Amino acid sequence: MPIKKTVISLGALVVLAGGGYFAYDYYAGNHVTIQEVIPADAPVQAGTAAVDPTELNGEWTIQPDSKVYFSVTTSKETVNFEGAAVNGSWTIDTVDPAKMSAQGVVDINALQSGNSQRDGHVKGEGYLDAAANPEATFTVNSFENFPQEWTEGAAAAFAMNGTLTVKGVSKDVTFDAEALYSQGSFKMEGSTVVTFNDFGMKNPHTVMLDTQNDVTVQLQLNLNKEQA
Repeated sequence: MPIKKTVISLGALVVLAGGGYFAYDYYAGNHVTIQEVIPADAPVQAGTAAVDPTELNGEWTIQPDSKVYFSVTTSKETVNFEGAAVNGSWTIDTVDPAKMSAQGVVDINALQSGNSQRDGHVKGEGYLDAAANPEATFTVNSFENFPQEWTEGAAAAFAMNGTLTVKGVSKDVTFDAEALYSQGSFKMEGSTVVTFNDFGMKNPHTVMLDTQNDVTVQLQLNLNKEQA
């Protein structure tokens, strides 16, 4: 009989340990896959047909399927937060980049990582404080190396210097960007790295989980041209 009790007790421990692991894995793990808008096999500044500048120049609007991602690397893995409520506009001028402008807004309350408990914690007062600061914004101040000539279906690299505002705190950042024009659609990806301290937030490490201070911000935008 004691042997039987011991076997049962060990079995219970295994079940509890397994349940604890899955709970930990759910809470600490990544549940969001970044959806890229530019195909990985897209040619870079090469293609078959040059784009008429008049097709690019003008006003563009960020489409509802655009996303912004915030990624944090922990001692377990990199965790992505998806911002699927994005809006904003661009003015493109391939002749004079100084006349270009761009801005985007992300709804912080719509930010999600696939774990509602973690999301509520991140949106709380100690971190993003979504109740008091429901939007994060990025305004481009200047473009660097924005191409004057584009090729249909080919990716082109440039940089965007601007101001990122999160939790009411603004910081100048540079996004390394890449864009592709194809069949009337303008797709743009960009990334930059900031820290929790940049926006007055503490590192959210726990007893069981270390978190790096760096936060990667990625833009995955689809834009359509406004009709005159």
